[in-house]
Amino acid sequence: VQLQASGGGLVQAGGSLRLSCAASGRTFSSFAMGWFRQAPGKEREFVAGISWSDGGNTYYADSVKGRFTISRVNAENTVYLQMNSLKPEDTGVYYCASAYRQFEPISRSPSSVRYWGKGTQVTVSS
Repeated sequence: VQLQASGGGLVQAGGSLRLSCAASGRTFSSFAMGWFRQAPGKEREFVAGISWSDGGNTYYADSVKGRFTISRVNAENTVYLQMNSLKPEDTGVYYCASAYRQFEPISRSPSSVRYWGKGTQVTVSS
C-alpha cells in the first residue's frame, strides 16, 4: 500500500491550500481515510477523518472545524484536504492515513492508522 501526499507549501496567514493523497494497493473505497499533522517538537495530532464508501461521515479536530474540509473521490483513489483561513499554528508536516480494516473508522488516535503517507510540509507565515 502506498499513500502519496502532495500540495503543501508556504502560504501567508489567511490563505488557502489543498492537499491531495493518492492511494494504491488496496480497495480504496472500502477504507476510511484521514489527515494528521505534526508540528516541530510536538506529537502527531488528528486533523480530519472521512468514512469509507461515499464519505458521508466527516469529522474534524476542533482547531480546524469550519476552516478545513476533507473529501474523497473513489474513482481517483484520492482523498483531499481543503484548508482555508490558514493560521501560523497550522504549520507542520501533514500526513494522510488509511484505516486498519475495511469499514472501520479512523479515530483521533494515530494508533487507529494502518498506513501513513510520507507527509507534506505546510508552512503558514504571519
